[in-house]
Amino acid sequence: MLPNLKDYNETVNYLYNLRSLGIKLGLSNTKKVMGILGEPQNSFRSVHIAGTNGKGSTASTIASILTESGFRVGLYTSPHLLNFTERIKINNNQITEDKVLSLTSHIQDIIAGTDLQLTFFEFATAIAFYYFASEKVDWAVVETGMGGRLDATNVILPDVSVITSIGLDHSEFLGSSISAIAFEKAGIIKPETPVVTSAQRPEAIKQITDIAKMRNSELHIYDRDFKSALLSMDDKHITFDYAGDKEFRNLSLPLSGGHQLYNASLAIRVSEILCKKGVPILDTSLRNGLLNVALQGRLERVSENPVIIIDGAHNPGAADSLAGSIKKIFPDKKIIMVIGIMSDKDIEGILKPLMQIAEHVVLTKPKGERAASPEKLYETALKIQKSNEDGRSSSIVKTNCVADALTHAKKEWREENIILVTGSFYTTGEAKEILSHAGVLSDLRE
Repeated sequence: MLPNLKDYNETVNYLYNLRSLGIKLGLSNTKKVMGILGEPQNSFRSVHIAGTNGKGSTASTIASILTESGFRVGLYTSPHLLNFTERIKINNNQITEDKVLSLTSHIQDIIAGTDLQLTFFEFATAIAFYYFASEKVDWAVVETGMGGRLDATNVILPDVSVITSIGLDHSEFLGSSISAIAFEKAGIIKPETPVVTSAQRPEAIKQITDIAKMRNSELHIYDRDFKSALLSMDDKHITFDYAGDKEFRNLSLPLSGGHQLYNASLAIRVSEILCKKGVPILDTSLRNGLLNVALQGRLERVSENPVIIIDGAHNPGAADSLAGSIKKIFPDKKIIMVIGIMSDKDIEGILKPLMQIAEHVVLTKPKGERAASPEKLYETALKIQKSNEDGRSSSIVKTNCVADALTHAKKEWREENIILVTGSFYTTGEAKEILSHAGVLSDLRE
């Protein structure tokens, strides 16, 4: 018996209780529910994005460029920081809480007489695609949840497929090698559909190339078919030049970090491909689209006094990029790092590059059963510190929760410091809730 949902909080609780069904990779459920809903995913054109890091930034940038070009554009991303509604947007406006309630109830009613048991992500995907169809979007920019080949979103037939950087993450589901993970991500490549990638590792590029050839899909590789050069970077934006079908000089993106160069370049290449397909994207729309990108939780400054920056880096590749960006943006600042990591992640791989830049490390545990204990983080941090060949060491403390970690970090803060909160979207989301005094379902984020 399905519950009769009365308000938004009940609805989100219902959706998150579907997590008890676990993560179920496969398209059977999504295909069935799409059929019952009248194949909403076929009512709009789309761009599909997979990859280990950079999916959200790339998706948001593509959506912004298409919006500036005059289209009605749906955007489906995950996870969220503060509210489920962040996942589903049209022209950068979040779906309303009332609409989440009504669509969830509608889909419940429709599947009530079937044997369908949707997971959380399958249900969220059904809400997104049905919402986009009912709101008559022209385009949807869709980010995979995990992997690609068997991801619930892989029922769309996109105009372009995008594969961002590839690293080791979700290995228990996707495989323990770069090649295996690239194979799963490349599962979004459709026959005779262009694919764009910023993958750097040779074994990843080989997998993507092989699958693109097999499906007769034109492959565009960063640094081979299109390039970019970083001109400047501060804690609020980057400027860069781009060379592909056209050359663009002095482009500006209000996201920080050297890795955003690759994500923005992917978005521009997608725009060039769409132009060739007859989609009217003017140079001014592209520039303005870049300028108007809005994204939370990526090198985001959330406080000025003290200076607090949050970033959801949650795998070794993202942690390495973050460490490099912080060093470049704040060369003269001493870093107080608040970090909480999920227990199923590569804790050492995440901590190692970040401890290289931190003078003071505050280990913590966000809400939720998956979070690693501060004791586990402490044990790993000490191991890293002992193995440092340069003898460099950070002061390390343990705290029981994110609120305590922030309190400790603020006490330590001086003018020469910045506080960096990272390690997981759970950690950064909870920190942002505390700092903004937002009261939401903080342990229900994935």
